[in-house]
Amino acid sequence: MATLGVPRIGPRRELKFALESYWSGRSSAADLLEKAKALRAANWTEQARRGVTRIPSNDFSLYDHVLDTAVMVGAIPPAYHWDGGELPLDSYFAMARGSQGEAASACAHPGHGHGVTALEMTKWFDTNYHYMVPELTDDQVFALASTKPVDHFLEARQLGIHTRPVILGPVTFLKLAKSHQEGFNPISLLPRLLPVYEELLRRLVAAGADWVQIDEPALVLDLIPNERHAFEFAYGRLAGAAPGLKLMLATYFGSLGDNLDTALSLPVAGLHVDLVRAPQQLEKVALGARKDLVLSLGLVDGRNVWRANLASILDRVEPILAVRDMQHLEIAPSCSLLHVPVDLEIETALDPDIKPWLAFAQQKIDELFVLSQALSKGRAAVAAQLQASTDAARARSLSLKVHDPLIEGRLGGIEDAMKQRQANFGERRHRQDRKLGLPAFPTTTIGSFPQTAEVRKARSAHAKGELSYIDYEAFLKRETESAIRWQEEIGLDVLVHGEFERNDMVQYFGEQLSGFAFTQHAWVQSYGSRYVRPPIIFGDVSRPNPMTVRWWRFAQSLTAKPVKGMLTGPVTILNWSFVRDDLPRETVSRQIALAIRDEVADLEAAGAAMIQIDEAALREGLPLRKSDWKAYLDWAVESFRICSSGVADETQIHTHMCYSEFNQIIDAIAAMDADVISIETSRSRMELLDAFNSFKYPNEIGPGVYDIHSPRVPEVGEMAELLVLASKRIGANQLWVNPDCGLKTRRWEEVRPALVNMVAAAHQLRLKAEAA
Repeated sequence: MATLGVPRIGPRRELKFALESYWSGRSSAADLLEKAKALRAANWTEQARRGVTRIPSNDFSLYDHVLDTAVMVGAIPPAYHWDGGELPLDSYFAMARGSQGEAASACAHPGHGHGVTALEMTKWFDTNYHYMVPELTDDQVFALASTKPVDHFLEARQLGIHTRPVILGPVTFLKLAKSHQEGFNPISLLPRLLPVYEELLRRLVAAGADWVQIDEPALVLDLIPNERHAFEFAYGRLAGAAPGLKLMLATYFGSLGDNLDTALSLPVAGLHVDLVRAPQQLEKVALGARKDLVLSLGLVDGRNVWRANLASILDRVEPILAVRDMQHLEIAPSCSLLHVPVDLEIETALDPDIKPWLAFAQQKIDELFVLSQALSKGRAAVAAQLQASTDAARARSLSLKVHDPLIEGRLGGIEDAMKQRQANFGERRHRQDRKLGLPAFPTTTIGSFPQTAEVRKARSAHAKGELSYIDYEAFLKRETESAIRWQEEIGLDVLVHGEFERNDMVQYFGEQLSGFAFTQHAWVQSYGSRYVRPPIIFGDVSRPNPMTVRWWRFAQSLTAKPVKGMLTGPVTILNWSFVRDDLPRETVSRQIALAIRDEVADLEAAGAAMIQIDEAALREGLPLRKSDWKAYLDWAVESFRICSSGVADETQIHTHMCYSEFNQIIDAIAAMDADVISIETSRSRMELLDAFNSFKYPNEIGPGVYDIHSPRVPEVGEMAELLVLASKRIGANQLWVNPDCGLKTRRWEEVRPALVNMVAAAHQLRLKAEAA
């Protein structure tokens, strides 16, 4: 029985608070490292207590496991001034978050005399977890620069716990990496990288490890022949690198598909497969695997919070015992439990009808234990637990809280006319320009402003009944008015109200929609110390009442400049929630789209001339196999158009997307037909705009000119340079000027100078355009 990995953050977000305390200078590096050590010890001890026999180590990270791997193999760009010794902690965090210091930087990371930027960040496969993208060159030199996997193994051993170290596999690491050198494929560096992995494995076996889990999720992707050969080459060497050490090759997030033969041919001792995302591969894997190969069966969903139907799982797995003995089977979650909250038991306010339907990380470990006992000792040994699981599944399927015939009927009434704007973009643009009268290179922000300690304190006090509704409203109005006045003062062209009343861009809407449940402590890591509490969609979705109109109307009453109405799109609400698994995802998405359509109509009726419907997560929901892309993009685009197409031509529809490989989905982005799209591009130095340029994207675009995930404040010249790069890729008349993303996670001390510089950069561009 294995877990593959568990949440790093602590049941009460202990890691977040330790990191932020260190970053703010309130605590020392020693304090941070001691807290991290305590969290690791607690994780190992809890897993042992719950019966896990293959406890992972090195699944913990201070920021990101891909970044840890880059540091481990010495893939540290020159910008961070690594001298070949142990990488200082602040340099590690500079790679993750950027640095505001005066350190010079190399060509890949222009510092403009104002610190260094962070590595690029993007989504981990199709999850909402972000990883730091390794940067490699054709003359890359690798070296074992960190022994973290060995150190954590020994740390656990001192507690009397024997662990199975986890490392990211070399092929997946290289496949996730990038290079600024055109035409260079990092996979070609595999022969140089493997000696580092071989040395690490030798050190692990010398430390006493008998198994190592090597994660290669790239095996569920579309691979070309040379990439399959890379796996054969890599594991042909690694299998013999450390005699006596067994390798568990872990795949997850999908089916091995046409890579199955490759995976089964590798000389490893074990293979993990995801049987939640790809249950259909069980028989092929079981029949095709050699008799001495240990199969790790991913039976419990590591990415969603629903309680498993254990009897149903056993019905599927028990026939495998006819061809595979229990000594060569492991029971595991589908993937690391990193993607689910820690413990359901600390949720004291959940609906008592809904809570029994759920399982968080610790409960999923308990489910694995029941499955392992049933398979090894028979169902009678855990009959009570199996019956409780069956009862919960039945209660959920019959609950009137889940199914609403009125919503199902409305879905059937969706017509093609509901998915189309009245005029094409060219006609709409003319009418919008005449109505709005904006200057060239209009400036705006993505939506949110800093959620300061005062804002969080007021929200918490109101939730506890310590601050009255009237006083809380007055506080929010003061914050909103202050934000409007300040935006006017610095000269932004299109304003936002700041979203001080919103706890989260998905949760805020989910709390006002039917079919959603919410938690108090069910946090999951998005990146670094940024944690989110995804809503749980348990039933049919509708919008009982307007959600944002009152705050938009108040903000617009304070200024003559346009204030954007701010909404979250249906696909993002879907992808950033724990979604019900008893309906197709596209059905849930259309339900949400109809609810957002109602809100768009009410905003427009109230006078909103611009409405932004963020689809930050549209790309991350893209299936991992290209053969599945079209079906997903068809319903995702349809959902956006359902919610955005009911407005007049004069009403300008905006959308925002987070880090994405836009060239892969540019047709779908164009089909969304938003009047303005803002995207995250600063870390890629506008490279992501190449897709829009090649496609000749006709609508307007706001490429982010500074990275909001970093605390550094870029200078005017740096942002002006990025705008020049952008204007070389797209038409100047298409270009908007905005940050990469919302600003809620930043401090006003960072936001104010950054936005002042951004406005100044836009003015520089206007002056150059006028002079030309």
